[in-house]
Amino acid sequence: MKMKKFSLGQVVATPGAQEALAESGQTADFFLDKHVQGDWGEVDDEDKRANDEALVNGERLLSAYRTLRNDRLWVITEADRSSTCCLLPSEY
Repeated sequence: MKMKKFSLGQVVATPGAQEALAESGQTADFFLDKHVQGDWGEVDDEDKRANDEALVNGERLLSAYRTLRNDRLWVITEADRSSTCCLLPSEY
């Protein structure tokens, strides 16, 4: 396993994210592992740069992925690294 680049803090998931994960047969851990290793998923180059800078200056981190059923899933870690939330973009 690759090294974690930051702490996730308390991990929570919205009802929509939980439903999307259940329907796809995937777990949040699959996406959280990518997120914490710096695989930001389907974010644009500007957001990738912002995330890389956030690792240094302590800002919020945002990753975007798709489940096997093609539902879009966001993973957001707060700037203070106290918590990470899995959610659907529509729940933001």
